[in-house]
Amino acid sequence: MAETSPGGQGTPSGTFLIGIARVWALEVAAAAADAAVRVVLSEDALDLMGRSREVVQRAIDSGYPVYGLNTLLGSGRDTAVEDESILAYQVQVVRYHNSGIGGMLSPAEVRAVILARLIGFSRGGSGVRPETARFYAELLNRGVLPAVPREGSVGSSDLTQLAAVAAVAIGEGQAISPDGGLVPGAQVLADAGLQPLVLAPGEALALVSANSYSIGAGALVLGRLLRLADCADVALALSLEATARFDGGGNLSPFSAAVQEAKDVDGQGISAANVRRLVQGGWLEDPERAASVQDALSFRAAPQAHGAFRAQILALAGALEVELNGRGDNPLTDLDSGRMVSGGNFQPMQLALAFESLRLGLAHVGISSERRIAKLYPPQRLIRQRNLAAANGTGAPGGLQSEELPGLLWYSAAGLLAELKVLAAPATLGAPTLSADVEDHSTLAPLALQQLERSVDAAEKLLTIEALTGAYLLVQSEARQLSESGESVAKARPLGTGTGAVVVRLEKLLAELLPAAALVERARAELGTLLARLPELKVRGTRSQHHEGGES
Repeated sequence: MAETSPGGQGTPSGTFLIGIARVWALEVAAAAADAAVRVVLSEDALDLMGRSREVVQRAIDSGYPVYGLNTLLGSGRDTAVEDESILAYQVQVVRYHNSGIGGMLSPAEVRAVILARLIGFSRGGSGVRPETARFYAELLNRGVLPAVPREGSVGSSDLTQLAAVAAVAIGEGQAISPDGGLVPGAQVLADAGLQPLVLAPGEALALVSANSYSIGAGALVLGRLLRLADCADVALALSLEATARFDGGGNLSPFSAAVQEAKDVDGQGISAANVRRLVQGGWLEDPERAASVQDALSFRAAPQAHGAFRAQILALAGALEVELNGRGDNPLTDLDSGRMVSGGNFQPMQLALAFESLRLGLAHVGISSERRIAKLYPPQRLIRQRNLAAANGTGAPGGLQSEELPGLLWYSAAGLLAELKVLAAPATLGAPTLSADVEDHSTLAPLALQQLERSVDAAEKLLTIEALTGAYLLVQSEARQLSESGESVAKARPLGTGTGAVVVRLEKLLAELLPAAALVERARAELGTLLARLPELKVRGTRSQHHEGGES
């Protein structure tokens, strides 16, 4: 069982215990993101690994050929490795696979990779010695961060990323120093008080043959996706408030319980309920308010788009947890039969396709967001025209009121949407045939993941622009009401409790008159902090669903 204490599940502030019970993706992500967490292997897990190693030892003693244990790899699968060369072969396997290129993974990503592989050891399918697992736990506990290149895996095990970790474990390779530079792996081990790991037969392949990069980094993305789903609901609610004031829209009928209960789509009811709570107590709920019979589909059908996206997030969580709790090793150490069995569990096809589908879902969320931004553009033009008219006769350009919202953010949003559409194209279909046509199919899960990370980044910016646009218009609306009709009219059209809280925070940023790039990045960070605190988003479709078996 994976636990965090003290602080309870999902809030690692002390110890992350790896046992033999189910592991949850969000807990793994939280532990990887917190360098202060200490990783501990339970006695049950160590016992299981010990029994798994006994199976490996029996295979060694039998002399029968076992892939990667006493044979070469890939197209050399039927070529034997002589007994006297097996220990040297372990080092060769690590060196051979340590071939990644590109930029380095972040510290959190590196910890996620190591943690995911360590959890894999605890499932009993890899056949590593308990002391090897303990060594990997100490890499985490002593702050050893191997330098892991991002590129190189085709998704039939993340060989190059895991080989970069294994290289440091055996006293080779490179690691990241506290100041961010690269230092020899042997030096980092020595500084951490660790002796290089001497690999036993079969352990080199066990260290590198897994999908720990796709799993670990995927778990980190899962948390961002959940926050992004909430951000989409917040941006939508702000746009509803704004269109109600400037275009007679903001019809809440599509978000009603009656509509949501009529069709049981996973996540749709959560999104609609979030919006209802965000606008609760505000003018949009006034039964006397004149509103259009139907808003555009980017408003009216948003719960369907956002809900489908939430369902895809849950599918990703499920796929990650299949990988975390399964045995993806090849050869698989099978305790029931006492044999080492060749198989294909290192192909994380379900996970790769979950990465793929989420990018398509994000593009649809982005389409609706950009269309709502477009519909909020005419009021901005009117505000600029009023500002220009007010400046007439001042005799100087300085008399023109500064604009808190940069005028062409809509164009930036359109560019981000175009990027989301490009990134939605399939990534997993492009793998070539490798290793003399033996490895003739790959999942390209790492590429699908990296494209998803780019999609999340673009979608966060796009939704931030929508939130800023809505907040700006709502601030301007209130200011105009106060100037034209007085405080009583402004109070008669209040914002919802949740949307009001968001506007208050974003209004302060807008008042700083920041350049567009700085404004969006600051607002993006501000929304990230605020989303975690808004009580209106208490129903989120997060990890509790997996524990309790349903939507909470």
